[in-house]
Parts: sequence; C-alpha cells; structure tokens
Amino acid sequence: MQGEFKRFHFQEPDWIISFPKQGNECKKYLQYNVELTVLKKNETAQKTLMEIVDRVEFEDNFPYTVGFFKDEIDEKNDSKTAYLEIRIVRSLEDFWKFLNDINI
Repeated sequence: MQGEFKRFHFQEPDWIISFPKQGNECKKYLQYNVELTVLKKNETAQKTLMEIVDRVEFEDNFPYTVGFFKDEIDEKNDSKTAYLEIRIVRSLEDFWKFLNDINI
C-alpha cells in the first residue's frame, strides 16, 4: 500500500492498524484493506480489517487504549508522542465510532 495512512496504535497488544487514505471507498469497515504492524515482532502484513477483529486475541482483550496519529514511527518520533487523539475503546462498536469520528 502506497501513500498516506491514518494509523491507530492499540497500546496493549502493541499493534498499529494503518488505513490507507485511498482504496477503501464504498466498502464496509470489515472489508477495508489495512496494514497490521505487530511492533513487538517488527512484522507488517496486509489484511482486511475483518481478519484482525475476528481474531480471538483481539475480541477477548477489550478495553484497548488506542492512539490515532498520521506520522510514521521511527527512533525520533515514537507513537505516543505522535498521537493526535487517544481513546479507551471498550468494544468493537466503540472502534467503529472512533473510525467515524476521524472520518475514515
């Protein structure tokens, strides 16, 4: 996926879910193509959002502390200092609301 992203850092599992600004038009959230980065393993994979939220390890571990940001994370710019907004997400519905509020 090329171009700019809107990124969400799920602090507890240390995951970043990145939404491309283009390419998901006219899709429902579950069908969105996203990039999942597992920071602890330094692994990034292309997935649909459904593949992420349907994982038992995701569903069974609410609430999450989720930070929204647009910048890349590197040694100079860690995720916690780049947040534009941070929320406690207590359910999948809360996450959908967060996405709506950020205009994903």
